[in-house]
Amino acid sequence: MNSSLKIVLVASAVFFGMMLLAPKKDENAQKTEQPVAAANDNAPVSISDAELALIPSIVREIGVRDTLGGTETFSYADNNVALNVVDGKLSGKVSVDSFAIDIDSALVKHFPIEMNVTQQDIAYSTLVGELKDMGVYRKFASSRRPVESADTIRIHNDVLELEFDTHGGIISKATLLDPRYKTFFPSKEDKNKIDSAQVNVFSPADQASYWFNISYNNNDISTSRLYFTPKQVNDSVVEMMLDLGDGAQWGYRYTLPQGDSYLVRLDVVQRNTATVLPQNIDQMRICWKMNLPRLERGITFEERNSGIYYRYLGESPDNINGMSSKTEDLNHTVQWLAFKDQFFSTIMIPRNGFLWGRVEQQAFKVNPESTHTKLLAADMDVHYDPAAEVATSIDIFIGPNLYPLLNGIDDTLASDDGLSLTRVIPLGWSWLRWINTLIVIPVFTFLSGFVSNYGIIILLLTIFIKIIIFPFTYKSYLSQAKMRLLAPEIKEINDKYPGKENAMVRQQKTMALYSRAGASPFSGCLPLLLQMPILIAMFSFFPSCIELRGQSFLWVQDLAAPDVIFSLPFSIPFYGKDVSLFCLLMTVTNIIYTRINMKNQPTSSSMPGMKWMMYLMPVMFLFFFNTYPAALSYYYFLSLLITIIQTWVFRRCVNEDKLRRKMAENAAKPKKKSGFMARLEEAQRKQQAALREQQKGRRR
Repeated sequence: MNSSLKIVLVASAVFFGMMLLAPKKDENAQKTEQPVAAANDNAPVSISDAELALIPSIVREIGVRDTLGGTETFSYADNNVALNVVDGKLSGKVSVDSFAIDIDSALVKHFPIEMNVTQQDIAYSTLVGELKDMGVYRKFASSRRPVESADTIRIHNDVLELEFDTHGGIISKATLLDPRYKTFFPSKEDKNKIDSAQVNVFSPADQASYWFNISYNNNDISTSRLYFTPKQVNDSVVEMMLDLGDGAQWGYRYTLPQGDSYLVRLDVVQRNTATVLPQNIDQMRICWKMNLPRLERGITFEERNSGIYYRYLGESPDNINGMSSKTEDLNHTVQWLAFKDQFFSTIMIPRNGFLWGRVEQQAFKVNPESTHTKLLAADMDVHYDPAAEVATSIDIFIGPNLYPLLNGIDDTLASDDGLSLTRVIPLGWSWLRWINTLIVIPVFTFLSGFVSNYGIIILLLTIFIKIIIFPFTYKSYLSQAKMRLLAPEIKEINDKYPGKENAMVRQQKTMALYSRAGASPFSGCLPLLLQMPILIAMFSFFPSCIELRGQSFLWVQDLAAPDVIFSLPFSIPFYGKDVSLFCLLMTVTNIIYTRINMKNQPTSSSMPGMKWMMYLMPVMFLFFFNTYPAALSYYYFLSLLITIIQTWVFRRCVNEDKLRRKMAENAAKPKKKSGFMARLEEAQRKQQAALREQQKGRRR
């Protein structure tokens, strides 16, 4: 096999391997009848007599009691509706603009003539909605009023700051404090401008939210519509509680350990709720949604490597294709669920797993001006213990996709089965992933401890990999040299036995020549094929390496994004208008390497159709890599450059005269045919005999 064909074979394998690694857009996005993680906020249009009859007793339960004047009065007000119960009789008013209408008149739609139709509709829907919600929420209804809190509740450690919202009692913002983690999404005015803000993995600006559905009074109450009372227990613990009356409380306890922990513990806590909440339920639903924001300069891999990841208990982690829109039912225990961006993730890890649920991913059509990449949502059921003070517990990871960090969470949470959280980092197919996890990442981490410049680290890593595969590279060159020295003799055989009728003889003579000289046309292919997994593994490693994010080198601002040196005034199909310099350097180096190999091949002239294909591959890589991270193009550029230098050194060090004499010595030695060669020659002999018999039959 000549060198040109070998290069095409390996380059094609790498190219198509990378194409397989690139997720495809799902044009047939699945739709759901019921939106995932959607709270039911539809305004009711009417109220029944039975529902209305419950209101006085509910006001007595949740209202303010007043015995002034010897009359027992209960009062409750919310959403422009004021209710009173005196001697079991309900009264009150609903307010719209400057109008205050008695509820008896509003319920029969008897309004002042001064009110327009819109005001009348608002008054009626506000009143009916409040009354129906009271029938559903009962003891929880008082928690639908905003809680006055003078200060925003925050807790933080060395790496993570959490901000809480009384509306829903949730983490409203999670900010990473590590100075390396800045928001790099460029403004529309200046593509190279860096936003100096720290990364917010979880923020209301991105519609990030979660809530529980509580089973109560034969209904599911959404905590997203309730207001919690905050209490900062200490620097690490915050409680968000609902007061249900008579000493009953229900809410959340958040614990953020001090130090460098990215794990937040969410405990659902309850006190004296035995007479309020049903005691015969054993599960509760958590709903979660997030609009993934743009955080990076490069859009290609942020779009591709973001989405929903999860792991069934005892199985390998899985994910929804990053480029697709899809709804998926998770039908048995899910150990963890992750909403993942390219370099940052929010991962929920219930102590007893998710029982089952449904997840939905909506992929947007992303362009350079897009502010978000995907809308993610999940409805998941968790274990619930109605008798325990801590009804359920969920550990929430909010942080960077850093391999050593995620790998260490198994020990932190003492998981018997292991969590395999590192699978949220796309490091290639399972049969290639070990190259990154066992070789590349440890070496990269080791070098990072001594060298601060990541451009130099990539150079040292490339040299290290080249040293590992040096024996294969050298063997491949020797094979090429042998084939080059045998080229004149092969040409003599081809000239001596021309035509299709002598094809078998020509092949026998050529194989015999290879055997005598100790050469093989395939011996140069195997070393190159053995290098291919490393090339593909590096294709997965660099776009997933958060350590490279925001790191500058030479003219590159961010090694994790394309190194755009200028933009064309027009867009080239499949290329774009941004020009990446390292991609250009890689392409030029690839063409030079291709030319060197073609020049050294005496048989290349007999395959003129191969020449254009050889030069086509580098051009294809130019279009393919232009929007990829600079670190990846830089690595391939260095790898090709070192290979060119190695080839030049080999040509200077390998004495072809000595190699020719050694081949002659091998040819002079008696050869014992291998079993394979013996069978091959026997098959050729039989085929040749059959061909002669066939020719004799034609003459007759």
